[in-house]
Amino acid sequence: QVQLVESGGGLVQAGVSLRLSCAPSGEMYMTYTVGWFRQTPGKEREFIAAITWRGGMTYYADSVKGRFTISRDNAKNTVYLQMNSLKPEDTAVYYCAAGGSYGSSPSDFDSWGQGTQVTVSS
Repeated sequence: QVQLVESGGGLVQAGVSLRLSCAPSGEMYMTYTVGWFRQTPGKEREFIAAITWRGGMTYYADSVKGRFTISRDNAKNTVYLQMNSLKPEDTAVYYCAAGGSYGSSPSDFDSWGQGTQVTVSS
């Protein structure tokens, strides 16, 4: 199975940028897509962005298009989420996940990291 470790979260002011990192390890040959999700207490886990591991094709939720960018460095086994112009509503626990298909539902992903907290203050 793939193990994933997120890093880069923190407490920041609105308008600044953060870059989150996800470091997968293990059986990456079975991974087709690596994605980012976020979740706040009492709300459903929300899809943010995803990238195919080998081809680098990306897709995004409408809410973050033009503001967030997903990328990957296969040699370093790292996926990044660049978040610009952060807003208080971006506050959430951010998770990276790996899956064997092209999708945007949590059920499309079978390996999950522990999450990293992003808090954006006004």
